[in-house]
Amino acid sequence: MPYWLVILVLALAAIATLDRVIGPGMRWFLRRRMERAVERLNQRLERPIRPFRLMRRQDQVTRLIHDPQVMEAVADYARSEGVPHNVAFARARSYAREIVPGFSTATYFGFAIRVARRLSQGFYDVRLGRGSAQTLRDIDERSAVVFVMNHRSNMDYVLVTWLAADRSALSYAVGEWAQVWPLKSLIRAMGAYFIRRRYSTPLYRAVLARYVQMSVQEGVTQAMFPEGGLSLNGAVGPAKRGLLHYIVRDFNFGEGRDVVFVPVALNYDRVLEDRVLVEAGRKGRRRFRVSMGTVAGFVLRMIWQKLRGRFQRFGFAAVCYGQPLSLRQFLETRPDASTEVLADALMNRIRAAVPVLPVPLVAAALIQAGGESDRDALLERAIDIVADLRGIGAWVHLPENDPAHCATQGLEALCLRGITLSRDGQVSIAPGQEEVLGFYAASVLQRLTEPATALPDAGPQALPPAGET
Repeated sequence: MPYWLVILVLALAAIATLDRVIGPGMRWFLRRRMERAVERLNQRLERPIRPFRLMRRQDQVTRLIHDPQVMEAVADYARSEGVPHNVAFARARSYAREIVPGFSTATYFGFAIRVARRLSQGFYDVRLGRGSAQTLRDIDERSAVVFVMNHRSNMDYVLVTWLAADRSALSYAVGEWAQVWPLKSLIRAMGAYFIRRRYSTPLYRAVLARYVQMSVQEGVTQAMFPEGGLSLNGAVGPAKRGLLHYIVRDFNFGEGRDVVFVPVALNYDRVLEDRVLVEAGRKGRRRFRVSMGTVAGFVLRMIWQKLRGRFQRFGFAAVCYGQPLSLRQFLETRPDASTEVLADALMNRIRAAVPVLPVPLVAAALIQAGGESDRDALLERAIDIVADLRGIGAWVHLPENDPAHCATQGLEALCLRGITLSRDGQVSIAPGQEEVLGFYAASVLQRLTEPATALPDAGPQALPPAGET
């Protein structure tokens, strides 16, 4: 036999051996190793990872597209668009592949959690409202938990992912902005599913609705931002009811597991994208044009300051949980309530839980003073605001439990960024910075107009330093 033919036969035999013998064995070994790791992980998680999340992605896609409701939507789409059934089915399958994540426990708990912790504590001094952990422990473990959050910054994903690391693996609803390489693969491996905000069709919405409903039915812990995007003015806005409607529409409060919505409110002394968001709000278009040069310059500047030992964190970041809402109890007490009523109730609970930090506090005091004030009078006004906030049950984080020190710290941060000016004991808004100051003041001013609401606990809790558990 010719040598080339012998080599070809041996190569084909090696490929067949890998495909039929070694490959299946390696897949079984890795799968079994992953299952043992998940078993150990579930022993420390308050809400274990559900089997639905551990299914192979292709199996989830197959299960989704063959769901009776999806098949009915495929038939409706074929009739309405005048296309063959197999074409409509292929379209549904492409939507399912776009939506369904490929959760990886190694990526989520081995990589994402570590990065989230280091980024959060690298940029901010993080605070969590006391009693928040107990609030989650009191929820029936059989219930499906849905975290509903206000959207202040893209750091929200990072912060909440880390804070929930000892409780469960979150499945985020992520917008189209994340469908870029290599971010798309990483986010999908973390268990997030993508949502089209534009260019959706009835068939796409049917596939998305069934995926969300199946996830809830299987008890997967969800996390969503009802506002549908980052706040452009700093206040908690109204909810977009799409995902909530999918959950409510499929819920049977007489059978199966309950769905418990947990309001989560976030706030920052500095929002990294503040000027970009203010500019988008001024133009009235939710499009954020940030050049790669600007991002690279910011990152290099932070690294340079870190290397020189001059980097200062951006103040405080705080997370507070509001009062959970049981969907079963809500529907039993208000059977005729619409999804809009549910959305309003959840957003009100989020607004009531928004934590108050030094920078937003001073910004609100300066806005109330008309944009200019004597420094001492401004600090006194801030102290009065703290008293008013405590009177309505707001979560107020005060460093060293001293309102005057808190206000001084917030004022120094605003002056350092050039948002306010301080000369001869007078404080005023820097020219052209009125909208930025209003962006930070909005969270406090909005809270002052909300009715008094009891929170799980009004005290602050410091989190462990980076590197500790």
